[in-house]
Amino acid sequence: MSPPPVALVTGATRGIGKGVALALADAGWTVAFTGRTEEGDLSLRATTDAITERGGTPVPIRCNHDDDEEVAAAFATLRERAGRLDLLVNNVFAIPSGDFWTKPFFELPIALWDQMHRVGLRSHFVASWHAAPLLIESGRGVIANISSFAGRSYQLNVAYGVGKAGVDRLAYDIAEELRPHGVAAVTLWPGIVRTEWVMENQGSLPFPLDVSESPELTGRVIAALAADPERMRHSGERLVVAELAEHYDITDVDGSRPPSLRRRRETT
Repeated sequence: MSPPPVALVTGATRGIGKGVALALADAGWTVAFTGRTEEGDLSLRATTDAITERGGTPVPIRCNHDDDEEVAAAFATLRERAGRLDLLVNNVFAIPSGDFWTKPFFELPIALWDQMHRVGLRSHFVASWHAAPLLIESGRGVIANISSFAGRSYQLNVAYGVGKAGVDRLAYDIAEELRPHGVAAVTLWPGIVRTEWVMENQGSLPFPLDVSESPELTGRVIAALAADPERMRHSGERLVVAELAEHYDITDVDGSRPPSLRRRRETT
């Protein structure tokens, strides 16, 4: 019997990252994941316990993705503890404090640009750089970048949208260079996701939650994509989570099938 595949999910102590980690555990993956906080409600320990409760195999790795040395050490730990890598999910993102979506870019500090792009764009490149040799070794590798509709249309603020467009392009170009090795790279666009941050700020955010998704729906879609023997046909593409869920006949945790925001906008 072959060992279970191994995934690494960056930034999985909360939000979409945690949802992806849990969904992959449900699908039988060994789930390595990173985070900075070791104890508490939103921490490496909490995600570890949640994966274990579902019968999964967690590999928690403390890592600050703003520090290249810590990222290198995280991948060394991954190789030592898991021995391989079949899937990298680039999810980690630095959410600025305050209501950064209510002011124009010229009233916000320039440092916000650097914060959003170092952990959320550059961090994805660095993790992919370390992951590529392992994924090539596995012979079935996938890199999945978590992005947003903001890569194509205005959402929240300038720095956020430009960063997400960069994430999309990163996957596209990585796909070109990894295609000869049989490794796929894609970008995923979730809809409105009920993360802890969204639920805390829902009263002031410029979008409703009536067609929202759980954080685990993205993980269910990633698991299906990674298991698809024809996954290379999607390499380099921007994939809407709701549309891919429909393609693979996947429902959300409550049994619903959230609509594609792209299709909804095209018909309104």
